[in-house]
Amino acid sequence: MILLSTIINEFKHGFLEQYKNSILPSHQKALWAMEHCRHEHGPHMLAQCSDHDCGTRRYIPHSCGHRSCPHCQNHENQQWIENQLDKRLPAEYYLITFTLPDQLRHLAWKNQKAVYSLMFDCVQDTLKTFTRNDKKFGGLAGFTAMLHTHSRRIEYHPHIHIVMPGASINMLTGLWKTKAGYLFNHKALAKVFRAKMLEALFDQGLKLPGYCPEKWVVDCKSVGNGDKAIIYLGRYLYRGVIQEKDILRCEDGMVTFRYLHAKSGKYKIRTVSGEKFLYLLMLHVLPKGFRRIRSYGFLHPCSKKLIKFLQVVLRVNPFRMLYARQKKQPVITCPVCGAEMKIIRTQITLPLVA
Repeated sequence: MILLSTIINEFKHGFLEQYKNSILPSHQKALWAMEHCRHEHGPHMLAQCSDHDCGTRRYIPHSCGHRSCPHCQNHENQQWIENQLDKRLPAEYYLITFTLPDQLRHLAWKNQKAVYSLMFDCVQDTLKTFTRNDKKFGGLAGFTAMLHTHSRRIEYHPHIHIVMPGASINMLTGLWKTKAGYLFNHKALAKVFRAKMLEALFDQGLKLPGYCPEKWVVDCKSVGNGDKAIIYLGRYLYRGVIQEKDILRCEDGMVTFRYLHAKSGKYKIRTVSGEKFLYLLMLHVLPKGFRRIRSYGFLHPCSKKLIKFLQVVLRVNPFRMLYARQKKQPVITCPVCGAEMKIIRTQITLPLVA
């Protein structure tokens, strides 16, 4: 397996020179973090054995904790998935995808924080409007939205995935309504989203391109009880756009990686220069502090009591998550006695040994 840190170390200077007019300070920080993640020459933490008779101490390289790093935050990733599965309600779930057209992607890249925020606003406004005006709903919607910026080829392709139960609640009467088999017309969703997005961009003072397509792409499909869709989205929440196992070769200044083709379901190969490979990775480093995932309506984080109330009224099995094998955060074991080790100090800089 080829380490991402090795590729960064080999090509970072050429990348910084070749793309100096495109990169941001956040990109340089991301490169530094991933290059030094769990590196022997990076910062360390000191762990001590919990067995008093042993007391072994050990220095362990720090993980970088960067959300674009393929090594980090796997436990947080699993926790998010389990929390979302625990919030499920008895309704048919749908996976909806709102995609920004190619003509607006340059504008999005130059104004990431503004455009991404507008995408979230327009998506949630569109879905809430459709739910409120639907004859079978007529209430408050609930859904979770996640921003993705990459295609399978790791090209820049900003889009928002929605996991949404086909249900609504009337906040005045408490009436719960569900809908199965069909949620909303994807063409109508695309038309309304397009109008809202273009209006929002114009109001923000962003210059629109000379041509913008009349038809935008919105996909809407049923995903059963929602568990598979939640797990699919959760896998990309706290890790980078490529796993190291998918990097096949790094030789002669070129990097070869594989990706799963959407239509054929088979792996395809792509080879790019090392500098281009790093550029593709940096395309998907989000602005500092930007939240890529947000929940709305009756699934908002402030609606925990409402969700629990609905689960009780709708007779959801309260012990269903206890049956699942929840993963615990891995512990550090003592190399001498095998007992659990505790972290007693962090961010230690060790002296270099000649």
